[in-house]
Amino acid sequence: MERLENKIKNATSLEKLEEVRIEIFGKKGILAAEFAKLKTIPNEQKKDFAKQLNEKKAALTKLFEQKKKELEAKALQEQLKSEALDLSLFSYESKTGALHPITQTMNKIIDYFVALNFSIEEGPLVEDDFHNFEALNLPKNHPAREMQATFFFKDGNLLRTHTSPVQIRTMQKDSIPIRMIAPGAVFRRDFDLTHTPMFHQVEGLVVDKKGKVSFANLKFILTDFLRYMFGDVDVRFRPSFFPFTEPSAEVDISCIFCGGKGCRVCSHTGWLEVLGCGEVDPNVFEAVGYEDVSGYAFGLGVERFAMLLHQVPDLRNMFEGDIRLLEQFK
Repeated sequence: MERLENKIKNATSLEKLEEVRIEIFGKKGILAAEFAKLKTIPNEQKKDFAKQLNEKKAALTKLFEQKKKELEAKALQEQLKSEALDLSLFSYESKTGALHPITQTMNKIIDYFVALNFSIEEGPLVEDDFHNFEALNLPKNHPAREMQATFFFKDGNLLRTHTSPVQIRTMQKDSIPIRMIAPGAVFRRDFDLTHTPMFHQVEGLVVDKKGKVSFANLKFILTDFLRYMFGDVDVRFRPSFFPFTEPSAEVDISCIFCGGKGCRVCSHTGWLEVLGCGEVDPNVFEAVGYEDVSGYAFGLGVERFAMLLHQVPDLRNMFEGDIRLLEQFK
């Protein structure tokens, strides 16, 4: 008995203890051999022999379980020690974070208009047809709706395709004068070098009594804004069409890459298109119940501005989370 106890006590690892278990408790082990002797022992001695043998087996089993727990605890401690991390260790590889370039660009745009006393307005990402289209002079079956590549829901609602619905909601809840911008995410079914399904816009609206707001005011504000964003650039306004403004214009700046001389980026025209604008169409005012007012609106893509400011060739790079790109914008 003592010899068997020593075998268990002297096991130095779980592997060694398993060998001892097989030797003592296995089908061909020492205890099995002892129990086999019951066949040859006289009947009057079997009871005492079996009782003593069962007591020895119980004692050895208890000792074995204690030793197993001890070795398991020791193995766990060794594993934890080998896997331990020194969280206090200073690393010269640690690098500070930074705002995403789109966030930086958005903040710079907002700062400009807040300084001119524009309010910041927000609206829901899931819109209804009235606010996203009809109130903006885009009735059903209007061909310009196809340009929006809209995500529709089964109930007829949709992911907003621009932040212009915020302008409608602001006019519905506020009285004139209104000076506001609507920054936020918008959604369209596009995905290529210059388009993603989700992107950001900043749209602005100014409304006042008839005659107090004109295209001249709009032109002055946007010219100053674009020079604030891109430096000493030339600015031009080209006639265009938007359903919610009339007259409407596209706004270009002289190419910031070639200085207006012509290059691959500007398709050798010397100009880069950056935003759209115009005087608010009377149909829009009628949709919200405004009378005897005038106003102007404008809209721009934040990603477009960020790409130009930081010279990023592929818009999709902005959303891939590549640390090699993002660490350049500290």
